[in-house]
Amino acid sequence: MLSDVEIAQSAKVEKISVAAGKLGLTEDDLEFYGKYKAKISRDVWKRIEENPDGKLILVTAITPTPAGEGKTTTSIGLADAFAKLGRKICVALREPSLGPCFGIKGGAAGGGYAQVVPMEDINLHFTGDFHALTTAHNLLAAVVDNHLQQGNELKIDVRRVVWKRVLDLNDRALRNVIVGLGGKINGVPRESGFDITVASEMMAILCLANDFADLKARLGKIVVAYTVDGKIVTADDLKVTGSLALLLKDAIKPNLVQTLEGTPALIHGGPFANIAHGCNSVTATKYALKLADIVVTEAGFGADLGAEKFLDIKCRLSGLRPDAVVIVATIRALKMHGGIDKKNLAAPNIAAVERGLENLEKHIENIQGFGLPAIVALNDFPTDTDEEISAVEKICAAKGVKFARSKVFAEGGAGGIELAKAVEESFDAPKNFKFTYSDDLSIAEKISAVATKIYGADGVDFAPAAKKQIEDIEQHGFGKLPICVAKTQYSLSDDAVKLGRPKNFNVTVREVKISAGAGFVVVLMGNIMTMPGLPKRPAAERIDITSDGIISGLF
Repeated sequence: MLSDVEIAQSAKVEKISVAAGKLGLTEDDLEFYGKYKAKISRDVWKRIEENPDGKLILVTAITPTPAGEGKTTTSIGLADAFAKLGRKICVALREPSLGPCFGIKGGAAGGGYAQVVPMEDINLHFTGDFHALTTAHNLLAAVVDNHLQQGNELKIDVRRVVWKRVLDLNDRALRNVIVGLGGKINGVPRESGFDITVASEMMAILCLANDFADLKARLGKIVVAYTVDGKIVTADDLKVTGSLALLLKDAIKPNLVQTLEGTPALIHGGPFANIAHGCNSVTATKYALKLADIVVTEAGFGADLGAEKFLDIKCRLSGLRPDAVVIVATIRALKMHGGIDKKNLAAPNIAAVERGLENLEKHIENIQGFGLPAIVALNDFPTDTDEEISAVEKICAAKGVKFARSKVFAEGGAGGIELAKAVEESFDAPKNFKFTYSDDLSIAEKISAVATKIYGADGVDFAPAAKKQIEDIEQHGFGKLPICVAKTQYSLSDDAVKLGRPKNFNVTVREVKISAGAGFVVVLMGNIMTMPGLPKRPAAERIDITSDGIISGLF
């Protein structure tokens, strides 16, 4: 089989105006970035805002493993399947970050014959949204340091500047830095660091803002530092909110591309689900719901991370409610959760599958705990045996959820018809949507609710610094905000080596910080890093481009 990039390069893709027409959009509604990419004009909303909303499908997954699950591939293939069934469909996804593209994970444009195109552009610079966010974030950082240099009128405590800089690359050497060295003319020396762009609060703001006015208001609320008297200092206090909004004036507009089969795709925003809230923009989702009868969207990593944040943060702040939730699994990943090494996954092993099914069971229980109907999509692999597949079906039946095999990687939309029909049947299932916690709980109580209900932990251990930070955040009036947990994606716990369904464990909160503009409190558990590093053999060593512009190694 051809590689993902070879499949994408060999596809015959129509101009983006054709895909736009399937949503009732005209060329006047688009701002073109070449032949195959466009942004949707803000003026479109005025015309469509009274349209009825379509059905919203959230795609999530079991706890990810190196064996791969194929959540984005499933989302794209499912949308193509609905298109084959004659439905007016749109898929709404996150933008990939450059860091993983050149690191270990690769891109995020789907795979096989279920991809969004142009995949090279989407995985690289796309329409420049991430560059705009990086620039805006770093402008605010530069203004903070300039304020310190120019007399510090606001009396900022240089030891409590919390606004770091960002870069959309994996670079562990920048996690901790000292800025302002070189004498008086070069600034005030202080400790700082870099996060990856997708961990920026501005990324979360872009993805949670309802419109440009809301975006600007949220930018102004960003807490950048504390004064020597312990008062917060915001972007509004530094008088740069207008400049920040200016840099994001185009970034807030949803990006329109298409799948290999011509299904419209809105790809906008890209916060990681392990260190941020892991969902595409509210703007893109709402546009899609007004333009299509059915919308497929996804949230990053497993249901304990992306789906929990989609439901507890994005839905809480936007009013969105999914009509069905797809949980993606593979036999290979279940075997890894059952204790089998990656190199032995091709061999039949029903016992390992049955052990690994505990992980799937927990994610099913989590979605049912939100009061939503779940459908398990088993991503097909040639090495799967009938006995192994049957074991998954039996668990789904026992849990009262629908089951469907997905063959979209090899067959595109045609391989997702069974799944699409199962999802459509779930639209009429009873729903009793509820959040994991209520707004009026304390921050510690909210953390405990997520840890015990979603992760299955026995309890939560708080580092002394985290306790003090929670107390400070609540004293500043932010205690009613939802929480956004940053933890490893590889385990339901905060320990990456605990696969399957861990039992008899506590999670440890080491740091808590406020994202006032985004509208949530960030909770860091275990040893999670907000600036990833590169592996020993990064993907950057395998990526190349010829003099004719042909790209290889990008996946």
